[in-house]
Parts: sequence; C-alpha cells; structure tokens
Amino acid sequence: MAVSTERVVITGMGAQTPLGGSWPLTWEALKQGKSGIDRITAFDASDFPTRIAGEVKGFDPAAWLPVKRINRSSRASQLAVAAAREAVSDAGLGPSLEETDAAVVINSAVSGYPEIQDATTLFEASGIRPISPSFVASSLTNMPACEVAIDLAVHGPVNASALACASGTHALLEARRLLLAGDADVVIAGGTDAAITSVMFAGLTAMRGLSRNNDVPQEASRPFDADRDGFVFGEGAVVCTMETLAHARARGARVYAEVLGGAMTSDAFHIVAPEPSGTYAARAISRTLEQSRLDPADVDLVCAHGTSTKANDRTETMALHTVFGAHAPELAVTAPKSMTGHLIGAAGTLASLLCAMSIVEGVIPPTINYATPDPECDLDYVPNTAREQDVRYAVTNAFGFGGQNCVVAFGRV
Repeated sequence: MAVSTERVVITGMGAQTPLGGSWPLTWEALKQGKSGIDRITAFDASDFPTRIAGEVKGFDPAAWLPVKRINRSSRASQLAVAAAREAVSDAGLGPSLEETDAAVVINSAVSGYPEIQDATTLFEASGIRPISPSFVASSLTNMPACEVAIDLAVHGPVNASALACASGTHALLEARRLLLAGDADVVIAGGTDAAITSVMFAGLTAMRGLSRNNDVPQEASRPFDADRDGFVFGEGAVVCTMETLAHARARGARVYAEVLGGAMTSDAFHIVAPEPSGTYAARAISRTLEQSRLDPADVDLVCAHGTSTKANDRTETMALHTVFGAHAPELAVTAPKSMTGHLIGAAGTLASLLCAMSIVEGVIPPTINYATPDPECDLDYVPNTAREQDVRYAVTNAFGFGGQNCVVAFGRV
C-alpha cells in the first residue's frame, strides 16, 4: 500500500470549556493562568467529600439548537454542536457542509451518563410511562458525533470512539487517517463530555481519585506539585477542523499547525492505575516522534496529561525522561488541567489546540498552582506564569483509564 505524502493541518478551532464559551476565550484564559474550577452547581454536593468541578458556566443550548433537538440530545452533544459550529466558522467554511466531502470524528468517554442517571431515577420513581422515547439514542456514545453531522449536514464518515481520557487525542489521529486515506477533504474532529452528576462523583469518591481541596477550588488542581491530592473532574467540548494542506491552500484557508503524526500503545496493566515504569507511555511518545520524523531534541513543548494525581504525574515524568534523555530538562512541559480540571473526552483536544496555538503565537500557557517541587517530578513545568518562547514542534500526551496511551505531534507549517 502506498504511503500518502499529504500533510494534514488544523484550520479551525471551537470550544465550550470551564474557561469560556469559545476557543478565543479559552485560549486567553489559559495564557493568563486563570482557573475555571469552582464549587459544583450541577447537583447538591454538600454531603460529598469533593464539592468542586470544572463546569461550563452559562451555556444555553437554546442559543444553538431548537427546542426539539434540545429535548432529544444530551448535554455532551449540545456542547459538541456549539464547539463544532465555531470550528467550522473559524475555518472559513459555511454553516452547511452538505456540498463538502466532509467527515466527523467526535469522541467521548461518558457522554450519556447524566441521561442514564436521570432516566433510572425517573423509572424507579414512576415506572415506564415518563421515559422519553429519545432516552436510549441520546445516551449513546456515538450521538455527539451524529448530532454534529446532522447539524452541519455532513454525509461522509461519522466516527466515535471511547478511549476514556485519551478520547479527544485519538479523534485527531482518526481524522488524520481519514484524510490520508482520501475518505474526506475536511474532518470535524474533537471530544466532548458532560457528566458532573451525583452518581459519577459517588463512584469517583469510592475510587479515591478526586482532590478534596474544597476551600480554595481554584488551587485544587496542582499537577506535578508535591502537595497534589487528586484530579478535578470537569466537562466541556473542544473541536477542530482538519484538512490536507493542499486542500486548505486551494481554498485560501488560514492554517494553524500541522498534525505530524501520532501513536497509541496499551499498558495492559490495570483499569485505573498507570503501568508504574512508564514503559508503554514512553513507547507511544517514541513512536510518535518516529512517525513524525522528529528527533527528541527537535521538540520544544510537551502538553502533559498532567492530571494532578500522584501516580500519573510521576509516571509521565519518568516516560519523558526515558524518551528525551538529556533533552528532557530543556522541554517546556505544561499542564492545562491545572486550570480547566479534567475535561475527560475533551481534554486531549484542548491540549492539542494548545500545542497548535503555542506554535502560532510563541506563548506557552503555565501550569498553575505549582508551589512545592516534587523530587520525582523534576522537569520544567512552566510554573504559574505563561512564557514567551519560540515553539517549532510540540507533543501532547493522553493516558486513559485501562492503560490507553495516545500521543500526537504538531509542527509549524
């Protein structure tokens, strides 16, 4: 099989995150080191040991969708539609892609979780009759991608995968594959999740993975800091428009950055904990560099998975040392989850767009709440203040539950 020589680029960006209702608002907040983490309003968390989250504030689905579509869709789907429309508009494409050879890849980890909880509660209280005929369809993992396709009139491939916390990163790899295979000229790609519910938090509490720093929510997520005590759960949707460089140039589109390549591996170790040596995370990074034709010394920036858990941050640091060797101390390593919390299915796409914008603007957002160095986490985490720095090549890591490691590299066009 012939290897495609096409180059794949990002031409549009859209977002609904705890930092703002658009990508420009989110990006500016990231550069300023703002936190979107606050006390939970989605449910009464007063009796929970963790009462904070990264919520998308002020989102009004009626600004994006008619009532019938709101009633049949999940919050994750609604956020995805809003972010996708922004990404398409930002790319200079029309509100309908019906005449474009387009595809959609919107991944999600737990997209229908709130709808399942609500329907279960309703059924237990009142039986079958109150259950919506849209319940089953609205709760499916593929539905955010399908709702985006319906909204934009996309008739090409529509894919959805669930890779837990690596879902949003994998969306870009799948989009790149579709473009290189010639299955589409344009792909709307990204991730979405919205599952801030009482049952989800009960489960996460039982897992003992969440930060309990409720007194100062904005300081709770502290990746790589010695005093980190767990991750902060969040929600959001982040979407980008991708196309081949030739297609983008032919229509005069602005290009943000090139998606050079990526790789996936499996820890095959545990459903939650990372493999302690970081061997397979490192292998995903190494294979990404090989596929992207990069030497370790070429990379200027790593957007870390950086969850703010003891094991993940330590293991990721080990993996970076393994791959980058003597160059590891020269890397700028940033962790946006310090500001947004963990957006689950959308986290990897947000990290990807951060890499692209850092290449464009020469600015690296900080890892906030970094106060006490951890001897086991000894890299340059761009502490607390954004840094002006020339970024030629950037890599983002995503490590999902079950040991799913997904890495993507980006470069200047």
